[in-house]
Amino acid sequence: MAWLTLIADTDAGHAEALSDALLELGALSVDLLDADADTPDEQAIFGEPGEPPPGVWQHNRVSALFDADKDVVAILGDAAKRIGLKNIPEHRVEELADNDWVRLTQSQFEPIPISPRLWIVPTWHTPSDPAAINIVLDPGLAFGTGSHPTTRLCLRWLDDNIKGGESVLDYGCGSGILAIAALKLGAARAVGVDVDVQAVIASRDNAAANDVANVQFYQPNNAPRDTYDVVVANILTNPLRMLAPLLANAAKPGGRIVLSGILQEQAQDVMDIYAQWFDLNLPVFEDGWSCLSGTKR
Repeated sequence: MAWLTLIADTDAGHAEALSDALLELGALSVDLLDADADTPDEQAIFGEPGEPPPGVWQHNRVSALFDADKDVVAILGDAAKRIGLKNIPEHRVEELADNDWVRLTQSQFEPIPISPRLWIVPTWHTPSDPAAINIVLDPGLAFGTGSHPTTRLCLRWLDDNIKGGESVLDYGCGSGILAIAALKLGAARAVGVDVDVQAVIASRDNAAANDVANVQFYQPNNAPRDTYDVVVANILTNPLRMLAPLLANAAKPGGRIVLSGILQEQAQDVMDIYAQWFDLNLPVFEDGWSCLSGTKR
């Protein structure tokens, strides 16, 4: 069996209504994504902890899954009429083949060497180097496998800079990979925070699989208000801009901050913001992505 994916772009005023209409007309599932993701126009849609979210993105990409026998363009036209759009949104249709998605995903995620002593090992593989520090990982529905440059940049920083005994905050923890790595490298305790409940679940599962202690994972509203020796945030530029005061306050005087998820051309802008609180090092780049680090004054 195969499926069809309908991908349509629309504005903030119609995104949720279009999603609901497509579901009513037979879509098996619908996702809303930021049409400007991975560009300088990417928009954060969550606020500070305790504040209500501002809503959906200004430029939205609606992705709807249908059975292969559906006339998805006609359905999109009907959905547009239902919500008062005069024209059918810009769109494309892609065929989604029937694959064993678990096996496909697993085949694309091999053990990843971060440094000579640090490896990321998926749960369905045996370690390539049993003597190394091996982080056993099943990302589940969360971001963070070690394969993305931003994750590797943060892991290398931790590998180079964790000396033992530190407290670590991993803000935007995804799979929990950075908090777990910090503990395996010698940190004394870690806290992970993520807005996505699936990320919190995946992080807790991965921490248990790695048999690390002194780590807790929270959603932002439930996270402890504490200060840390190391604050690491591998998210995206716009959230990093918005969260700058919160992340700065979370670092102890003399503590260090590590920021990634930043496109290379956005690095200076983020550095200018965080320079209010931190003495920053030269950025490190990989494949067009940046890692920033510094020490709190």
